[in-house]
Formats: sequence, C-alpha cells, structure tokens
Amino acid sequence: MGVLGARQVGKTTLAKALVRAHGGAVTYFDLEDPADLASLDEPMLVLRDLRGLIVIDEVQRRPDLFPALRVLADQRTRPRRHFLILGSASPELLRQSSESLAGRIVYEELGGFTIDEVGMKRWRRLWLRGGFPRSYLASSDRASDEWRRAFARTFLERDVPALGSQIPPRALGRFWAMLAHYHGQVWNASEFGRSFGVADTTVARYLDLLVSTFIVRRLAPWHENLKKRQVKAPKVYFLDSGLLHAQLQVHTMPQLSRHPKVGASWEGFALEAVIAHMGARPDECFFWATHAGAELDLMLIRGRTRLGFEFKYTEAPKTTRSMRTAISDLGLRKLYIVHAGSRSYPMASGIQAVAFQDLAGAVRPLR
Repeated sequence: MGVLGARQVGKTTLAKALVRAHGGAVTYFDLEDPADLASLDEPMLVLRDLRGLIVIDEVQRRPDLFPALRVLADQRTRPRRHFLILGSASPELLRQSSESLAGRIVYEELGGFTIDEVGMKRWRRLWLRGGFPRSYLASSDRASDEWRRAFARTFLERDVPALGSQIPPRALGRFWAMLAHYHGQVWNASEFGRSFGVADTTVARYLDLLVSTFIVRRLAPWHENLKKRQVKAPKVYFLDSGLLHAQLQVHTMPQLSRHPKVGASWEGFALEAVIAHMGARPDECFFWATHAGAELDLMLIRGRTRLGFEFKYTEAPKTTRSMRTAISDLGLRKLYIVHAGSRSYPMASGIQAVAFQDLAGAVRPLR
C-alpha cells in the first residue's frame, strides 16, 4: 500500500500510529535519515529476509527501489511481508511505481485537516490557516503564517531539488507567488508564460511539478456534444487555502474579508471541502463552462449520478440563468449553492442553498 500527500501533512504520524497498532514485526526505513538511506543501497540484500510490516518513508528519494519491491511482492515463499510506502510524490515516483508495481499496490492520498475532522464551527480558522496540522494548530494566526512561510522556503530550497528537479528555487518561487493571483481561473499557459517572461512549455513544466507535489489542483473541464462551444482548458487551484493566503500576504480574517481575491479563495476552500466530504476521486471531479458564459464551479460524476456545486461568498445566494442551463444541459440530479451564510433552504426546482456550516448534514457523500 502507498500513502501519498504533500510534505508535513501527517503521513509519518499516520504510519507510526499504524505501526503501534500492528502488533507484529515491523521494520521502519526513513529515507530522510542518511543511515537508513545508505542501508538500502543493496535493497534485495537488506529486504529479502525481513518479515511482517516494512515501512519505507519518503520513498520518492529512492525511486530505484521499485523494481526490487516488485520482485519481493511477487514472492510467494516465506517470509511473509507487507510493504507500506510513504511519499510526497513526484513524476519519477509515479512513473516508477506505475511501471514496476502495476497491479501490486493501492495508493491512498492523504490531505490536510478537513472540515469534517475539525468541526463546522471552526471553518473560518480552517479557511484562513489551511489544513496542514502545524499551521492549523499553531498558537496564533501569526505563528501559523510563519510556519507556512517556512514550509514554502523549505519546499523550494530543499524538497524540490531532492526530487531531482532542475528548476531554480527562485524561479519556482516567483511562479508560485504569481500563480496565487490565477487561483480559480482557467489555465492559459501562453498567457501566463508571456506574463512570466518564459515559454509556455516552461510554465507548464512548473505547474506539473506543483500538481505532482500536491500544492496545486488542476481541475479538468467537462465537455460533451451539446452543440455549444465549451471551455476545454483546466482550472487551477491551490489545494491548501493557507498556502494561498501566505502567497497573497493575508494574515488575518479581517484582511481576508477585504482582499480582492476573497471570492476566489472561498471558491477553492469550499471546493476542496466538498470534494473531501463527498469522497470524490480526482477522475470524478470537473468544472464546466461555455464560451457563451454558462458555467458550473464543480460537477461530481459517479456512475449515472451527476451533482453540481456553485460556491458563493455571500449570505444570500441567488439562482441564475447559468445554473438553470447547467441543470438542463448536463442532466444534474441536483445543484447545490454552497455559501457563507447561516441558513440552508430550497431555492428552485433542483437547486438547494447550503450554508457551509451545514454541509455535513445537508449533502450526502457519494456512494
């Protein structure tokens, strides 16, 4: 089994809890420890006689381990063993694992704290600080902001080079800061590249890196034969609202409420909360837009079920022609308008206003 997620999101804490509950033989390799890293220079020699649970943390530092893991996973003779690998992901990690461990491994993605975990009454704190445990649990908003800034520096200066990336940290840092102002927008590599002063292929490579390390979500467009010109480029969102706010120089809720990007920030935060609450996989999540102006912030598809979501930073959302067009053209079972107010109520046929604080009780997860 593999557990993937951003740095500092709690993968190691989860693994150690599983180790304590395992009860049998456990061998733990932390590849950030130089001794553990060096000990796996000859992986077959070290691993072949181990039994029980074998945990390999930060496995993206040694993608060359996957061929050895495939051989060991295929062995049916004793000793019996199970592998738990943890990683912050990278294109190399995913490529090696898909080639070497196809059909032998199941991946689970671990994100930060969700609204279902911290409780609906604390949603403003989660929105401002984001879901990274040390950011959310910090003693103050200032301490949380300082942690997120330190996280960004470490990510750029240490973690990205450790993945084998040749992108200069300063250039990637500028890209990351600039991307914050495109949060929630349709991705246009040519336009972004011109603004950034590099080729569109370069900014596309930068975006791929941030997506593969769980910093950014690339939300796919939905399009079908509707006899309408539909948008076919993805949208980009920061996966963690706290990291977005650090890039926007937003430190407190009053600052956030007055910021020009507050609506886009709310959209991304509520979108991630809905995806987590609904238990939706990335391949079940889309947005929809036409060049005539109709759009839908999020559409979840599982089997024949299609649900639509709009995210409005308001206390009194209103139905629009665009919403009715989305219901009709996309065949939505229901459309939910998730807003920042305190009341949930039906608005029109097939349209329900849902106060964010009521999300858990008002919208059933996908089955």
